[in-house]
Amino acid sequence: MTSMDTELRDKFIRLWNDYFEGSDLPITFGIGKDTGSTPKAPVPKAWRCLVCDLTRIRKGISLTFDQESLTCSGAKFYLGYTTERAPEFRYFLSTGKPGVVEGERYKRTPEIVEKSTGHAEHIPAEGKCYTFKRWDRLSKDDSPEVVIFFARPEVLSGLFTLANFDQTDPNGGVTCPFGAGCGSMIYHPWLEQQKEHPRAVLGMFDPSARPCVMLDVLTMAIPMKKFVPMIDYMEESFLITKSWEKVKRKIRQSEDLYIRQKSPA
Repeated sequence: MTSMDTELRDKFIRLWNDYFEGSDLPITFGIGKDTGSTPKAPVPKAWRCLVCDLTRIRKGISLTFDQESLTCSGAKFYLGYTTERAPEFRYFLSTGKPGVVEGERYKRTPEIVEKSTGHAEHIPAEGKCYTFKRWDRLSKDDSPEVVIFFARPEVLSGLFTLANFDQTDPNGGVTCPFGAGCGSMIYHPWLEQQKEHPRAVLGMFDPSARPCVMLDVLTMAIPMKKFVPMIDYMEESFLITKSWEKVKRKIRQSEDLYIRQKSPA
């Protein structure tokens, strides 16, 4: 991992405000030893979805998470703190098993679950922690590995197109794997970060995690290795065209509508 380039940080903030005016800055995470420089997330008293906890990061509160910070077995698996699924997982994700577990019915049969999850890779996170920070909170001492955007369609259209700006393969810029919300934001983009040519990951289609995000919002999680050149492309891409000016007006309209929805009647 390399240290954060603060000039790059500030450059992106400037460009983001120019081309995606009013849109939320992304959050980031890096994996490493706990240095004690960032507060640790409180241990939940009951089951809690990690996606809900990331709301605090989006508001500018930096936190570290380790195995003790997680009560969801799925999050522990996707973040690399355990390599084993619960014995009843094949039924949990599919039809359920009477008297044992209620099924979420995300897969048609337990056999499909086994075949689709049996060869999963794992993040080597044992003894390490995840440090989550909003982009503008990053310092030169940070080493972010993935950048995560929470965004509505107009912003996603810009990120998606920018992620494909230097690609010849129509599937070479973005991937959209099936999985949990935390898997699409953390697990899959981290695995992409390890590749020579990583892809961005479109996500937050998990119905179980949808209550933790705002209306009409999905995520785009981008490996840092891919995100750095995307920043460099911004000022030569479609973002400087009249076509994007029309989309920018829609982005402002979308943000204004969202603010009005949040305001009390």
